[in-house]
Amino acid sequence: MKKKDIISILLKNKLKVTPQRIAVLDAAYHLRNHPTAENIIDFIKKNHSHIAAGTIYKTLEIFAQKGIIKKMLTESDIMRYDPVEKKHFHLYCYESDRIEDFYDDELNVILDRYLTKKVIPNFKINDIKIQLVGRFTDFSDVNKSKND
Repeated sequence: MKKKDIISILLKNKLKVTPQRIAVLDAAYHLRNHPTAENIIDFIKKNHSHIAAGTIYKTLEIFAQKGIIKKMLTESDIMRYDPVEKKHFHLYCYESDRIEDFYDDELNVILDRYLTKKVIPNFKINDIKIQLVGRFTDFSDVNKSKND
């Protein structure tokens, strides 16, 4: 993501544009693998050693509150961060902690139609988070199974 796009996101969300906020958002978009705070800190420290870890944690929390990124807790209680772009779901591998984005417009339509008709007393839905838990069966997993 380009710096001007990051600045635009910050301004749209009425946040002050600072080098720290730019670096944190750039790292979240650059890593693209649903990074942990520690992954983001490690990435930022390579080019911005002066940015404190506490600042990064605080910035991630502000971004989550504003909806710029989403926080997601894995089955193994590890907090991961996902820059919000297009509506999507997650595929979570319980063996490797790997998370992949899953885009399904048909599922979005089904959920929207269902929840538009469904009235849940005393509850307003702000967001829907769906995480499909299973095991990836890509080539490396297949080889592992054959060798066991």
